[in-house]
Amino acid sequence: MIIIKEVLKIIDIMSAMCMIFYIITGVCVLKANNKIKTSKIKKKIACIIPARNEEKVIGNLLESLNNQNYPKELYDIFVLPNNCIDNTEKVAQEQFAKIINYDNIQVKSKGDVLRHAFDYLKEYDYDAYIIFDSDNIVHPDFIEKMNNVLCAGYRLAQGYRDSKNPSDSWVSGSYSLHYMVQNYFLNKARMNIDWSSFINGTGFMISKDLIEEKGYSSNTMTEDIELSVKCAIANEKIAFAEDAITYDEQPITLAQSWKQRERWSIGTLQCLKIYSKELVIDILKNRNFASLDSLLFLLAPIIQLTGTVTFILHMVVKLLETSQIDFITKTLFGIMWYIASIFMAILVIKINKKPVKNYIKGIISLPIFYFTWIPINISALIKKDAKWERIEHTRIIKLDNIIKLNYIKE
Repeated sequence: MIIIKEVLKIIDIMSAMCMIFYIITGVCVLKANNKIKTSKIKKKIACIIPARNEEKVIGNLLESLNNQNYPKELYDIFVLPNNCIDNTEKVAQEQFAKIINYDNIQVKSKGDVLRHAFDYLKEYDYDAYIIFDSDNIVHPDFIEKMNNVLCAGYRLAQGYRDSKNPSDSWVSGSYSLHYMVQNYFLNKARMNIDWSSFINGTGFMISKDLIEEKGYSSNTMTEDIELSVKCAIANEKIAFAEDAITYDEQPITLAQSWKQRERWSIGTLQCLKIYSKELVIDILKNRNFASLDSLLFLLAPIIQLTGTVTFILHMVVKLLETSQIDFITKTLFGIMWYIASIFMAILVIKINKKPVKNYIKGIISLPIFYFTWIPINISALIKKDAKWERIEHTRIIKLDNIIKLNYIKE
């Protein structure tokens, strides 16, 4: 029993250190940041859109890209239809997008799609590529804001990932708040202290010269996380372009969310297996905080499960020692934690200048959403691999409607 209690004590200390690390870095969001200035220089950009059976939603994305406040001659739109059996390509052509053909090319993941696109575009005179998902809608100033980041010297940048359907269900509401927290306390906080931010799947920019210098490959289910980790090891800073906003369609049902987050967890654990040794060496040898940050990020599923097991063991030890557990105290603690999470969610919404009424479902259910990650991470540890499964996108909404509903970030 003594040995178990000492092990639990060590785990508690390590968990507390991780929490302190994220609290300290999160508070850095309050630090002023004036790094990115408006640039008179205009780079040539290629917008890249992987698409698999997205005829219902891709038209609105292309419309928003065609209406960018950026010189029309300095950006092109490429749609990458792969494994399609619908009219995605036809819709794209009607919106004047260029098509990159994937006939006779084996595509198993988004990483495969992007690798072929970068190889195809290397002969063209673009300065950078911006990657979107087909269900996105893009703020009119997106390319302009990314151009400013590129001209400031960053070769990789993540935009502000917002949601176009936060009020559809408790799941989409929870996702919306999850990304709001990630935008603010993770990426913006790191940008403010000149650390590297994280790529999170869509609405990100990568320069052509970085692709030519480092190449592009993906060995896991989560090409975005893998790219972030590789950049940390290479000491390549990822900027956070707060004013480059993408509106993303969030899953509506728990079943859709489960499949997606399970893939994220499996991909995160794959990255941990492949890159943990390099990250540890970089931390010890070069004292690279970006690598430490990335390692903790990759350890998140393990840390969460360890915390859950530790909590259960604490309860068992208490029960064995006293033959009883103070359930009233535990229940009150749980209620206080739930109330605190609600206040935190409202605070984040207010900070981001959003109307609270559009996020009610997410505010109430966010703790439940995070709690469901426990069985998802357990499943990810057991499976270790997963087949990419498409989530059908059906939320047809235009940028004008988003503005009208006050989803838009001021």
